Amino acid sequence: MKDEDMRKALGDKLKALRKQRRLTQKEPAGMLDIGISQLNKYESGMHTPPIEKLIQLSNIFDTTLDYLVKGRKADMEELHNSKFIKRFKEIEHFDVEEQDAVLKILDAMIMKNKMAGVMSMDAT
Repeated sequence: MKDEDMRKALGDKLKALRKQRRLTQKEPAGMLDIGISQLNKYESGMHTPPIEKLIQLSNIFDTTLDYLVKGRKADMEELHNSKFIKRFKEIEHFDVEEQDAVLKILDAMIMKNKMAGVMSMDAT
């Protein structure tokens, strides 16, 4: 893949991740301590962010460097239950507060399940 194609692919991913979270360019630009015009250059594929900015972007968008650079979503590959996949895709369109609420509910259910497993082991 040519350098220009890689920059464009990275820019497309950054823009999609930002829009998915319903953020304006001003918000991530502020978190990165760069101007909106610089973020626009990253999103349009004109410039490639330096590694420290890529790391910050992966944290802001809660993704991996591997996904940003190579396009691989390794964590998502392991999910095979189509009912879960369909629902998680829908949740991606929720606003950030609603996504956080869903995550809190999921975390509580996971913790409850783990505790039940520990309790059943103690009972034996």
